[in-house]
Amino acid sequence: MDVVLLSRLQFAFTIMFHYLFPPLTIGLGVILVYLEGMYLRTKDPLYENATKFWTRIFGLNFALGVVTGIVMEFEFGTNWAVYSRYVGDVFGSALAAEGIFAFFLESGFLAVLLFGWDRVGPKMHFFSTVMVALGGIFSSVWIVIANSWQQTPAGFVLREHMVNGEPFMRAEIVDFWAMVFNPSSVHRLVHVWLGAFIVGAFFVMSISAWYLLKGKHEEFAKRSFRGALLMATFSSLAQLVSGDLQVKMVAEHQPAKFAAFEGIYENETYATLNFFGWPDEEERKLKYAFGIPGSLSFMLYGDPAAEVTGLNELEPTWGEPPVWLTFQAYHLMVAIGMLFIAVTLYSCYLLWRGKLYTTRWLLWFYVFAFGLAIIANEVGWVAAEVGRQPWIVYPTMVNGELHGGLRTSDAVSEAVKAEQVLGSIIMFGVVYLLLFVLWVVILNHKIQAGPEPLTDEQKAEHTGKGFLDAAAKLVGHKATMTEAEKE
Repeated sequence: MDVVLLSRLQFAFTIMFHYLFPPLTIGLGVILVYLEGMYLRTKDPLYENATKFWTRIFGLNFALGVVTGIVMEFEFGTNWAVYSRYVGDVFGSALAAEGIFAFFLESGFLAVLLFGWDRVGPKMHFFSTVMVALGGIFSSVWIVIANSWQQTPAGFVLREHMVNGEPFMRAEIVDFWAMVFNPSSVHRLVHVWLGAFIVGAFFVMSISAWYLLKGKHEEFAKRSFRGALLMATFSSLAQLVSGDLQVKMVAEHQPAKFAAFEGIYENETYATLNFFGWPDEEERKLKYAFGIPGSLSFMLYGDPAAEVTGLNELEPTWGEPPVWLTFQAYHLMVAIGMLFIAVTLYSCYLLWRGKLYTTRWLLWFYVFAFGLAIIANEVGWVAAEVGRQPWIVYPTMVNGELHGGLRTSDAVSEAVKAEQVLGSIIMFGVVYLLLFVLWVVILNHKIQAGPEPLTDEQKAEHTGKGFLDAAAKLVGHKATMTEAEKE
């Protein structure tokens, strides 16, 4: 058994399970801000009850995100001690900032969000909702910055240190803001945020569509679905622009990863942007490919005849990632993203025509589309992380030579044994399976219970408001008729 491979599988498994929850929490936070803001503006109790319902689900996902995230911090020390020494100065500052500026902000106002409905005023509660949503977004900032530094390091120097007479290299920050705004951090942040907004929106639309199909809580479901659809449409379209900028950044700073994204082995002029294919790593070519010749060269350089460098030339310098997995993960992410653009735009058209909530096949699609949103987020992570192999910290090119960088094979702890890692994978598998079952059971219970029904006072207020609005319109109509009769 290979301890490096097992350690990679362990970390991939734990982080992919953890990554189910933070994007959902971030996306739901934005939805909560929208719904509670609409309640403050309209005083419609349906928006208040919708906010309370989604807040309960938000709290469940927040708890699971915290619990599953702690494990990875221990893995840095147990399985990746050499890596932790190498990046400790970088991660120490970024994770400290995450704790100070984000986690305390988010958790500090969380109690008010969950339990403060009858204890604070509406404006204070809305402020708490905004702070919790911002806390989730700020938390992602520092995590993504730390990860982005691994992809495109900046603002550091390598210094040699000694431990027990043994030398080791350590990356130390000399320019904090260069580290923060490394070449990939802003692109990746926007991409992660938009992905989280899409996950949250499709989660809300999934449950709302199910209610509409079953004829339950229909007015609540329509209000929730409409706001989530607008966010999903905007985020899906924006993700297309973000993805284009992200890919161009990867082509510049991580050329081997980009070549793996596109399955390019030989240098190509008029390079093809392939929609699908099957990389054959033994024959070193892309089979069964279909795409538009010249479109990849044009996308990167504005010239369809421009040459795109292939893996055969890049591999001796940069190393070569697992091409098949990187290629398929990247293209699956793109395919789901394009599907979301088409479906959300069509849904907006049906909403405008007043036919969305009666188009049952489309509602059934949304019931299950949340799974596609999760898959898109997960395979996007796979493409980014697998695509940077064989490096755990990617090197930079300085004066034609690689500078820095740490190979994954050199980053594992020297003391950990393969059987220990395998045992922990089995243990985590059992624990995470139980957590997942618990999440599904509690979530299903909350969905089956649905939002709280309107109280008699809320009904009277809601009905009274509707009656007064109708009366006002009727009076206005009669006044207009009277003026016309006089003339």
